[in-house]
Amino acid sequence: MSDRLANVTALPDRAVPTRIGNLVFETKAALLRLRRAGSDLILDAPKRHRRGEALVAAPILATIRSPLWTTRGGTKDRTLNAGKIQNLRAAISGLDGIEIGAGDVLSFWRQVGKPLRRRGFVEGRELREGCMIATVGGGLCQLSNALHEAALDAGLEVVERHAHTRIVPGSRAEAGRDATVLWNYLDFRIRSRSPFRVEARLTADELILTIRGVIAGAFMPVPEIPAGATAHDCLSCGQTTCHRHNPDDVDAGAPTAWLVDGASPEFVALIRDRAGPDDVLMLSSRRFGKAAAAWPALAAEYSADLATLRRSLALRSAGSGTPRARILLEAEARLAAAYARRLGAEHTHLVVAQPLLPHLWRLGALRGRSFEVVLDRLPIDAMHRVLDAARDLYPDSATLGDFRAAEAIAAAEREALGEAVRLITPHSAIAARFPPTRVDLIDWQAATPLPATRGGRTFLFAAPALARKGAHAMREAMEQLDIALLLERPGEERPGFWGDRDVRLAQEVPSQLAGVILPAIVEHRPATLLRALAAGLPVIATEACGLPPQPGLTLIEPCDSTALREAIRQVLS
Repeated sequence: MSDRLANVTALPDRAVPTRIGNLVFETKAALLRLRRAGSDLILDAPKRHRRGEALVAAPILATIRSPLWTTRGGTKDRTLNAGKIQNLRAAISGLDGIEIGAGDVLSFWRQVGKPLRRRGFVEGRELREGCMIATVGGGLCQLSNALHEAALDAGLEVVERHAHTRIVPGSRAEAGRDATVLWNYLDFRIRSRSPFRVEARLTADELILTIRGVIAGAFMPVPEIPAGATAHDCLSCGQTTCHRHNPDDVDAGAPTAWLVDGASPEFVALIRDRAGPDDVLMLSSRRFGKAAAAWPALAAEYSADLATLRRSLALRSAGSGTPRARILLEAEARLAAAYARRLGAEHTHLVVAQPLLPHLWRLGALRGRSFEVVLDRLPIDAMHRVLDAARDLYPDSATLGDFRAAEAIAAAEREALGEAVRLITPHSAIAARFPPTRVDLIDWQAATPLPATRGGRTFLFAAPALARKGAHAMREAMEQLDIALLLERPGEERPGFWGDRDVRLAQEVPSQLAGVILPAIVEHRPATLLRALAAGLPVIATEACGLPPQPGLTLIEPCDSTALREAIRQVLS
């Protein structure tokens, strides 16, 4: 229902609503619902239409945009607005992407379904008996209004439409382009002589409804301009003796929901600096994993222990041929679903960890919400391009193809990143992929220094010896160099990869190191490089590691073994 409210006062001849009157209304509504159910049985109810792709590129016949938020302030006004947006979020999943065949009827309620709390609907503002009140499913008329107006502009045939009995100033009812709905007897139904498609989405500020098709399907009469009375608003009508009276409170702000997973020091510091007293923290677990104790405690908290335990078991039981990245993607989807179920209508702004982003987007949990994203890895599209280019250079690599997400996941992340109000990252190479006006480049957090001093001819390779970490460039650079190399973590491209070079797995960090090397093609968390710089050790790395230029750091291009060899010589000299 339209929420573009203005200050209105009670009409002098308006009777104050009573509980008996409300009971009479509910009794009439129940009888009308029974009659509608009976007529649908006898006359064949409209079918429920499914999503399709046949008309996804068809011409746009009409697009309607309507704002989600009012300009009024106050806690209850904001709460009812947030409730309305939650109801729209729950409803448009039944409309977005559906395609209707020629001559078939599209029924609003058949697509949306009954607005029940167990289906995700909450209290929003609804126009009932001339008054704006709070009811479960309230606000859905904003969606039916938009569908009606789009149908008019597209030239579709309106089979059933009901006007509001009262007019909200500034709403579509003033122009006769509204369509009120009330489960299930006040329905809105349309059809066309040609197939058409409905697309509905929520941004942080707007409802956008689009109808696509090849040709307009019917001729519509000019809308009849109503002359009804002005609607009352429980927030401002002045009827304090009404049993529905529920005055507004002082504006107390809105909570932010923080949706996190891995506890990077930068993300932890961000929450400590920015989280408010009413914010909620959604984290993987306080019981399992190394990150359990790292997150700060907020007033409200939710942990997804079962999803986290399932991820841990999946990683431990995975066979040697199962890519770790695929297991993590599936686990991130489950974690995102657990968080989405706990998000309430009051959570209108989110800060989201990037691995959860595409899954939340596909679930529709980000519709109608503003959100920021903490970027802790390359976007999936960029990751695919980088790894594909590296595989062209090193076709014998067995590991460059082990991270590939499905196109649907990549597309979801791409769309969600485009809608985010802000992107936050400490990684300079990731930040450089977006316009500077959209990115907050935060500082890497101070690291505990490596327990080593500078000396000798032994270098630490700050990663497992995999292609994406620059193992091929490192192997080639070691030719003609008299150095030893310690691998920080186990993992090799294949047995015998290093030949007769002096390379071994580090059991512990030695007391002396000539420097630390990471010629990575992809690196998202350069923790060991930060520790080496904190210890005053020379560091050779690529820009892909995300560190800004600074004393002690030599930056080279990935896959450039010649530049890497020269940098090592400079360190030794």
